[in-house]
Amino acid sequence: MTSSSTPGLTRFNTLADGEATPALHEVCASAAWGETVLAGRPYATEEALLSASDAAMAELTAEDLAEAMAGHPPIGRPIPDDPTSAREQRGMAGASEELRTEMLELNLAYQERFGHVFLICATGATGEQMRDAVKSRIGNSPEQEREIVRTELGKINRIRLTRLVREILAEEAPAQDS
Repeated sequence: MTSSSTPGLTRFNTLADGEATPALHEVCASAAWGETVLAGRPYATEEALLSASDAAMAELTAEDLAEAMAGHPPIGRPIPDDPTSAREQRGMAGASEELRTEMLELNLAYQERFGHVFLICATGATGEQMRDAVKSRIGNSPEQEREIVRTELGKINRIRLTRLVREILAEEAPAQDS
């Protein structure tokens, strides 16, 4: 499906900047990332959009990454009444109280060490996998962790952008005459 334009991608390409900017902010809270992706329109294919997202992510400064991370809740505490947050953290939904408590403690230790939330592309990961990831990453240097976070944010952005153009904007696209 990424080889040609889809109704959602066509809609994304033609949205007014004032509509596209908040949609991109829902994907990634970094204004610099959103501006870069927005400036690259129109995209011929979904893959071109995803590649532009990756390139924009690679260029983010430490401050831009901090802004992007600020849009993510701690693992195990999805944003209330936010279906995206709940969907992405589904692996913690059925976690035991013991695992939830351990994640809270690990999240706090991680945040104290690095100054930001533990960020992982949680889609499809179990609570145990997320716990193991924070345990393995807490010993990283700040520089190593910043690059891991950049990679994880890139994965999240790809999932969210794909959903934006395949589901959300495709549903809103006007019907095409045959």
